[in-house]
Amino acid sequence: MKIIYRDRDIIVCIKPPRVLSTDEPGGLPDMLREELGDKNADIRTVHRLDRVVGGLMVLGCNHSAASELSRQIRDGSFKKIYLAAVHGITEDKGQMRDYMYRDKARKMSFVTESQSKDTREAILNFRTLDRNEGMSLVEVELVTGRTHQIRCQFSSHGFPLMGERKYSLLNDGCELALFSSEIGFTHPKTGEYMSFYEKPPKIFPWNLFKIKS
Repeated sequence: MKIIYRDRDIIVCIKPPRVLSTDEPGGLPDMLREELGDKNADIRTVHRLDRVVGGLMVLGCNHSAASELSRQIRDGSFKKIYLAAVHGITEDKGQMRDYMYRDKARKMSFVTESQSKDTREAILNFRTLDRNEGMSLVEVELVTGRTHQIRCQFSSHGFPLMGERKYSLLNDGCELALFSSEIGFTHPKTGEYMSFYEKPPKIFPWNLFKIKS
């Protein structure tokens, strides 16, 4: 467990893939308590990453800090940037704007052609950072935060993520190539704007691309 920053109000860490973001046995808050040696530490999840996704997360260490971070997420001032390695050659930059439907029974999201009472708008911006061997490294900024949004939208537009097992039939032999690389927010107590950046691990397929330090 890699802790990037910690004070009395927040913890910024790297969530490992295949770890739940939520507070339950084996979840990220539980792992942080074990790392800190305090099984009763107040650690609260304020945003989530899919279980199979790794990368930067911030958690609150008390009720007021968690509430303020949650407010920033709701009003859109919380910055979330992801890196994704996708099949295909993407445009230099662009926006994906779709309507998405969540099938709770199948635990999957789907892009639909029209709006209905069961759909929600999904918007993301992306820019291509590198290309290699028919694949692209893209930086993705979420405008909305729908379940499986990046995975579902890129797949529906013909660019499934490397390592995708839910929204692709390809077998890449790697973990899902989606990483929370940057977060930015206003500290809930000091009012200081804080930004954190981390590179994904140097393993396939990330090692095929040039990634900024």
